[in-house]
Amino acid sequence: MQFRKILLQSSFCLIAIPAFSQDQDSTKAKALEKVTVMGRSATQLVNRQAYNVTAIDAKKFYNSTLDLAHALDRVSGVRVRETGGLGSSFNFALNGFSGNQVRFFLDGIPMDNFGSSFQINNIPINFAERVEVYKGVVPVWLGSDALGGAVNIVTGGKYRNYVDVSYAYGSFNTHRSNINAAFTSKKGFTVQVNAFQNYSDNNYKVTLDVADINTGKYYPNTTVRRFHDKYHNETIITNIGFVGKPWADKLLVGINLGQNYKEIQTGARMVSVFGAWHRKGNMVMPTLRYQKRDLFVKGLEVTINANYNFGKEQNIDTAFRRYDWFGTYKKYEGVGSERSRTMYRYSNNIGLATATFNYQITERHSLALNNVYTTFNRKGSDELYPNEARFDQPKKTNKNILGVGYKYEIADKWSATIFGKYLSQEARTTTSFTQPNGDAGYRGQKNTVNNFGYGIAGSYFVRPGFQLKFSYEKSNRLPENEEMFGDLINQESNFSLKPETSDNLNLGLSYGFKLHEQHRFLLSGSAIYRYSTDFIYYRLNNNQSMLVADNRDGVSNLGGEAELRYSYKNLLTAGVNFTYQNIRNQQEFEQGYTGVSPVYKDRMPNLPFMFGNADVSVFFRNVISKEDQLTIGYNLLYVHAFYLYWPSRGTRDGKYDVPAQLAHDANIVYSMKSGRYNLALECRNINDAQLYDNFSLQKPGRAFNIKFRYFYAR
Repeated sequence: MQFRKILLQSSFCLIAIPAFSQDQDSTKAKALEKVTVMGRSATQLVNRQAYNVTAIDAKKFYNSTLDLAHALDRVSGVRVRETGGLGSSFNFALNGFSGNQVRFFLDGIPMDNFGSSFQINNIPINFAERVEVYKGVVPVWLGSDALGGAVNIVTGGKYRNYVDVSYAYGSFNTHRSNINAAFTSKKGFTVQVNAFQNYSDNNYKVTLDVADINTGKYYPNTTVRRFHDKYHNETIITNIGFVGKPWADKLLVGINLGQNYKEIQTGARMVSVFGAWHRKGNMVMPTLRYQKRDLFVKGLEVTINANYNFGKEQNIDTAFRRYDWFGTYKKYEGVGSERSRTMYRYSNNIGLATATFNYQITERHSLALNNVYTTFNRKGSDELYPNEARFDQPKKTNKNILGVGYKYEIADKWSATIFGKYLSQEARTTTSFTQPNGDAGYRGQKNTVNNFGYGIAGSYFVRPGFQLKFSYEKSNRLPENEEMFGDLINQESNFSLKPETSDNLNLGLSYGFKLHEQHRFLLSGSAIYRYSTDFIYYRLNNNQSMLVADNRDGVSNLGGEAELRYSYKNLLTAGVNFTYQNIRNQQEFEQGYTGVSPVYKDRMPNLPFMFGNADVSVFFRNVISKEDQLTIGYNLLYVHAFYLYWPSRGTRDGKYDVPAQLAHDANIVYSMKSGRYNLALECRNINDAQLYDNFSLQKPGRAFNIKFRYFYAR
């Protein structure tokens, strides 16, 4: 019998094995149930690391219309908060850390400079092979100043020659298409193309209090449609080069091109409504990738990456009007705008270079060295104000992160890793002042930071299916460019923002077992502790129209998460996860108070603290032919209510809160010809509930989608 490695979600087959595989012909598919399973998949190996990590197999979602953000929203400890529909702003939260406190990587390369055309909430799930979520402690080979975790999107290279094409249509005039393809010759010459497109009118209904802009008549609790929220983006990623050569396992030169357009319907709250303000941007990024194992000496692997984004962004607000939620407006004479008159067009000019060296000294000893250097230089101009000096003021940063790690491992028994990181950053800008003659002047301002971090991770297998984990990191995060300089849309600048540090501790376990061979279970859980100083969080500015990043002296989080998964033969899979995080303000004294702050020990506002997911899928095989499969799936999301502001301030009746969410999704997928042809039907938010990730910002109601997908590989 010929042996094959079958990709499973876990060692205990929690995700049912389909009766076919996409790279098999029909003959092999018929014999699949007789194939002996051996080895472990890449997803399994990631989950067995000593770190508190969850790896999800993206391939099981390929027939859905999910983007990466919504797939990640089903992982324990993760909350993805969106301000609206497709293309809206989002905030990624992981174990109480959110936004820039969590870093994103593409095949180990930081995504800091990819721009607005390439974000996890517009990247289709088909783009990835798997997604790795590191919670609290980040491996040294992911060179980063992440405070609370990292997400690594792995595109992989399973197929040397393949094509994967899909198109989806859904509610609110939503269109999504995706093409992934690769050609590799016998001599190792390769061409790889990934392209995707998203479009939506986002004209879903919202319910709120409305006033007529012309008559002033008030309409409480009125349902209207969003009328200025159109979004589209187009992205193509192309690489050309060689694989499997004596001088390079991989050498790729590429170009990433993208563009996007987004109409802006509301501000940070829905009381602000706009009808003409919009933004657009593009990405022009040349890239270089080189990888070689056993370079110069056996066991030395070298990976080098470099890219530079020449893309530009533009913010356009020139209509001197005031809109209401009926889509009508009042026009004013003269020069003005809806918020701040601008046609500012700018380029962030972000460059990045990484180098990683992994040296396997012996079977049990290994060393890792990683260095990441990034540069940022925002340049821009506004044709409405061609002579204003404020647009010529510098906004520059240079950042370098150096990491070194050592690992000792006895395979399938225990492992231990220690590492250290050195972080440095220099930021430059100017501040305005009034000169004695009354003219505006500018003073140079510079912030320099040098921090050191370190950590340890260990795991022990009590028995083959029972693993214990421990990890700790003294982590640092340097202020991001948008936090220091603003994003020119809904975030103010704060150049005086201080870097934040955190002590992150994880204790975890994973136990897999089976009953009567056919019933398989995997129970996993972790306890977390975080204590952050100079914690960076977001609050509304004084007029509550924009967000601004600010520091708090101390924030703690003591919580945990648990997940249970079950499968029966290859007919059914089910799972449930739950997350609780007690995030508290530890800043005892505040400016303006003579004694202890009234919000000392308060739960941090505007952060979800209790949430969970549940899912179930049933598989029917040979429904019409011997090479088909019908899958029926269901997913539940629950988020407990949480306060917008400090719980200790105000009366209970006068407090604003983000209400509890309970969202139900369902899908039906029919696959033919061993997965070559696929048709999917989806319904999200089945009960058409009013859902909120953020205060007053309603998300879409019930939505239907249909997706067609074709896959071929050889």
